Amino acid sequence: MTNSTPKTMGQQFGRRSWAEPWKIKMVEPLNMSTPEQREKAMVEAGFNTFLLRSDDVYIDLLTDSGTGAMSDRQWAGMMMGDEAYAGSRNFYNLENALQTYYGYKHILPTHQGRGAEHLISQAVIKKGQYVPGNMYFTTTRLHQELAGGIFVDVIIDEAHDPVDLHPFKGNIDLVKLENLIQSKGAENIAYVSLAGTVNMAGGQPVSMENLKALRAMTDKYGIKLFLDATRMVENSLFIQEREQGYADKSIAEILKEFCGYTDGAWMSAKKDNLVNIGGWLAVNDWALFEELRNLVVVYEGLHTYGGLAGRDMEAMAIGIAESVKDEHVRSRVGQVRYLGELLTDWGIPIVQPVGGHAIFLNARAFYPHLKQIEFPAQTLAAELYLDSGIRSMERGIASAGRDAKTGDHYYPKLELTRLTIPRRVYTQAHMDVVAESVKAVYDARESTSGLKMVYEPKYLRFFQARFERL
Repeated sequence: MTNSTPKTMGQQFGRRSWAEPWKIKMVEPLNMSTPEQREKAMVEAGFNTFLLRSDDVYIDLLTDSGTGAMSDRQWAGMMMGDEAYAGSRNFYNLENALQTYYGYKHILPTHQGRGAEHLISQAVIKKGQYVPGNMYFTTTRLHQELAGGIFVDVIIDEAHDPVDLHPFKGNIDLVKLENLIQSKGAENIAYVSLAGTVNMAGGQPVSMENLKALRAMTDKYGIKLFLDATRMVENSLFIQEREQGYADKSIAEILKEFCGYTDGAWMSAKKDNLVNIGGWLAVNDWALFEELRNLVVVYEGLHTYGGLAGRDMEAMAIGIAESVKDEHVRSRVGQVRYLGELLTDWGIPIVQPVGGHAIFLNARAFYPHLKQIEFPAQTLAAELYLDSGIRSMERGIASAGRDAKTGDHYYPKLELTRLTIPRRVYTQAHMDVVAESVKAVYDARESTSGLKMVYEPKYLRFFQARFERL
């Protein structure tokens, strides 16, 4: 298999088509609803797709977090769960897998990624310190702020432009970062928070070249560098395809090299690691590990289970090995690209280049007649569900939240609706259905009105906020 996308492979080989590198062994029936049923469900959910019942959803593209399909080997591993409270053999299998493929020395399992985010924030951030990063992620930034930190976005400017074709829009702007360090003082920087790929920018990757330069800068100032490794397997594919010197290296080799330039990482294993629940935190420094190992007992569970059953750790250990196989990663990202190319061919505005885990519809370009305070991305998610029963999610003003000092909304430059593709779940035919539904909503865009927020939770409001039509 080459690095070509599914669509171009078919063109390259004539009648020979691309196919997923797995076969279906078990099926889950999907619910086909009527327009009237969807209207009723949407109103009851307050026009928030997070509040829909899954039974009312046809194709669920809300998130790729914990929604993937596990392999037969993972399910077999579940039967080998050692549910001992302390010293489970499954923990040691997980530890070995993480040390083998990610390269970190000390490992702590957590119940999911935000548990790891909480632990590292509590252990490393002092009140008033700055945490520079390549664009915020919702739960990460909240944990950093709850620990007293101040997040500062130092991503390159191209990341905020949905049509810019920069191949590594997740890169950190080293000038922005050094200016922050020099103005605030290195002692006031808690750590650099690096995500690969960058979710809120459209699943955009970080280059190895940028990472090496970043590592040199953090070494210069004595600052730690921690990685959100949630989608680093996908990031590794983009490095393999786009960066000189990596075309002949495997995904596993690229992943381990990338992690080797960082001081530690946290992970939502519900994404790249191919499990339905779980996360982990890994560091190289023993003293920091000791602090984290004490905290995990307080917030998660004993350091050899961290809020997980033994069977879940076993499934994760197996999933890690499966996730770094080149054919798996190319298939996973290839399916996302297939959908993106269909939409691009039809002139539908999406974030370019297509990212690793989702298609991000440009809601500003969909609805130029809507003000941002009328929640165009939330509107687009609602309209897509009403059209076909497809569930997506908002990544715009609702997700951005409010400025704690002024109380006003954050107004991000990107106002996006995310179509997130679960791993090993849907077929190419499902992607065709999704593309046709997006086109139908796009064709009706001029007659679409926006929304107003009528209920707003204090934290992470996009999960539970409620809206009404204007």
